[in-house]
Amino acid sequence: IHLLCNAHLDPCWLWEWEEGAAEALSTFRTAADLCEETDSLVFNHNEVTLYKWVEEYEPALFARIQTLVKAGRWHIMGGWYLQPDCNMPSGESFVRQILMGRLYFQEKFGVAPTTAINFDPFGHTRGLVQILKKSGYDSYLFGRPHEEVCSLPPDGFIWVGYDGSEIAAHRFIGWYNAPLGKARDKIETWLKDNPDREIGLILWGVGNHGGGPSRKDVREIDAFIGESTDAEIIHSTPEAYFAEMAASGRERPRREQDLNSWAPGCYTSQVRLKQQHRLLENMLFMVEKMAAAAALQGLMAYPQAALHEALYDLLNAEFHDILPGSSVQPVEEAGLRMLHHGLEILSRLRAHAFFALASGQVRARDGEIPVFAYNPHPYAVEGVFECEFNLPDFNFEDEFTAPTVRLNGEALPCQVEKELGNQAIDWRKRCVFRAILAPSAITRFDCTLEAVLPGRPTPQWPVEDGYIKLKTDDLEAWVNIATGLMDKFAVKGLDVLRKEAFLPLVMEDDADCWSTVALKYHCIAGQFTLASPETGTRISGVQKTIDSVRVVEDGSVRLVVEAVFAYSDSFLILTYKLPKSGAAMEVEVRVHWNEKDRMLKLAVPVAFDDAAYWGQVAYGRDVLPGAEREVVAQKWVAAVSDQADMALTCINDGVYGSDFVDNALRLTLLRSPAYSCSPFKDRPVVRPDGYTPRIDQGERCFRFWFNAGKQEERLGQVDREALVYNEKPFLLSFYPNGMGTPPQPAVLIEGDGVLLTAFKQAECFDGWILRLFESTGKARTITLCVPLIDLKKEIRFSPFEIKSLCLNEATKALYEVNLMEQH
Repeated sequence: IHLLCNAHLDPCWLWEWEEGAAEALSTFRTAADLCEETDSLVFNHNEVTLYKWVEEYEPALFARIQTLVKAGRWHIMGGWYLQPDCNMPSGESFVRQILMGRLYFQEKFGVAPTTAINFDPFGHTRGLVQILKKSGYDSYLFGRPHEEVCSLPPDGFIWVGYDGSEIAAHRFIGWYNAPLGKARDKIETWLKDNPDREIGLILWGVGNHGGGPSRKDVREIDAFIGESTDAEIIHSTPEAYFAEMAASGRERPRREQDLNSWAPGCYTSQVRLKQQHRLLENMLFMVEKMAAAAALQGLMAYPQAALHEALYDLLNAEFHDILPGSSVQPVEEAGLRMLHHGLEILSRLRAHAFFALASGQVRARDGEIPVFAYNPHPYAVEGVFECEFNLPDFNFEDEFTAPTVRLNGEALPCQVEKELGNQAIDWRKRCVFRAILAPSAITRFDCTLEAVLPGRPTPQWPVEDGYIKLKTDDLEAWVNIATGLMDKFAVKGLDVLRKEAFLPLVMEDDADCWSTVALKYHCIAGQFTLASPETGTRISGVQKTIDSVRVVEDGSVRLVVEAVFAYSDSFLILTYKLPKSGAAMEVEVRVHWNEKDRMLKLAVPVAFDDAAYWGQVAYGRDVLPGAEREVVAQKWVAAVSDQADMALTCINDGVYGSDFVDNALRLTLLRSPAYSCSPFKDRPVVRPDGYTPRIDQGERCFRFWFNAGKQEERLGQVDREALVYNEKPFLLSFYPNGMGTPPQPAVLIEGDGVLLTAFKQAECFDGWILRLFESTGKARTITLCVPLIDLKKEIRFSPFEIKSLCLNEATKALYEVNLMEQH
């Protein structure tokens, strides 16, 4: 029997981080005392964040721990930066959790754990397997989900990743802690309940608020070890347990599935954290690419220290009681503060890199307003782009200037839409235009001011048979003016959606922020309906009564239709941005939410009767059991029909939860439970005699991009599109000085299906790391080009393979390393 002494300690949860730091100090001090006082105890602990607190606030204790680690009495367990949520971070975020964790523990303690641990997260993506294997792990120890929702072999199993990678995995029996003074009781109970098990693992120590071992527990356990004749009981480590299991030769079943899921409400609770997390995640990886492209060409020094500071903000925000929204309100606010700190750092670095990469641009000619777009992706990107700028001077006349956007002198499809501000003069412009951006480089557009109209144009669009209709060569869309819903969405003549698409559904829910009992949300409490003209006008904040379904923008790029809805104490503005070219439709949902114990879903019924539900997960994609329960996905989900040979894809910029019921994709936008609320017996979960604050009250905004097409083509493109919508090209209007030489594209990829998920400076040696991922599940060969050093190399990928390549520009060497950047 392997005894794993630990002290699970959430850095924050029902308490703020300062209290977590205080508890880390006292817990580690107690554990160090007991390890020094006894000859047998081995204490196990993980998480860089806690060790950093000890290192900073009590360096003498940190030195004692270093001595105990060398003596084998204190075991560095797991080796990650912390225990994150194990579904919502991107695959690259998981790589960084491990990379930064292992670098820290190697530097400070000279160790590299081989068993990864996540005791407390609520489910685990299958994408972790390949990441763990290529990071040097051979095993994985975890606690959730429970047997009731995820049946697993009691002696462990072989977990198989999307690419075929394998690691040993085990869900420990019982829980990671033991009540104070009751550790011996836990061991005795475990032995009675598992009399036939030849090799066992028992976790003990006081948690959740830290505590670890106590003198009484150590004394009683050691006494029991001395008395035991039926079992050999030892103080141990996760690695020792897995080593004995491997040496036993017993065959373990293979599992080619994820480990999900308990607490599906966590995919939606505190949605601002999720949206800001996605924003920071995307901005970090984009700015790294921009900075690497500039530094590789000598245009700036690579800002590694500042990037690390933003990265640490991201890693801490992914903690499994911050990102899932299961913390108290002050922790939510601290999490947002931390995410915004990282975003502020990155906004400054992005500007530095952008201006460096814009060197060599010629001066603007008279009458031109230049706009520059940097595309961080190694392939051309086609889409609709938006940029605001000022006219050369104020125009106080009753006029409206409509700029024309040109690329190399040729006019592009362009329209001027409502700017973000509200100045009643002809000065600030928001140009929306369709273009193709060059790969890994800046594309220049020049705006000319040729058209001056007598006033701001008012969109005029006919209503036909009760519908606002748009029909192009690619798309046909009808918005019902009586309901505000979309009754037709057809691509290339084939209906993709059924009537009443984008219906905002209000679902029955409760105050439990985790959803510790519920696994699905199928009971409809009501729905938003189109607001009356009077109510819609009041909600819109205008004086003259207007229709609640209206065209607000129209031009050569898109038709924008707005609909206003109401429900109980809440209201919602649904905006359809219908393209004049192509079939990629943007849908924006702005919600003013004031409901309690309710969930908001956006229902999108598909026209395929045989649709399977797919979604993107960390470095992979999978069929999701959306008809059975609430599921989690990352940047996209899709309804896929074999009979029609069609796929409808939906890309998001910060929504994780959804289901797929009655052939309807139902995106989960909001929940309104209480903070850190879970049921226990029949006790009331919120105070019965006063006000209890609820999560996500107020205004929230969501954006989605829908497209449809032939199954293979659509699913082959969606990962790249999702990366582009999330790591958006950066546009800025400015006047260059005309000095310098235009830089070359940094990295180019020739071929489909492979993503550049990271391009950054290596952590421990001179060189650059390029992380590539085959996203479609098909073997393929691409050509990677680095024009600066005239490097061109074919690279072969197996399905869903992650490859990390090290580039040395001095020697023109390109070679593969593991995820820890080791050759």
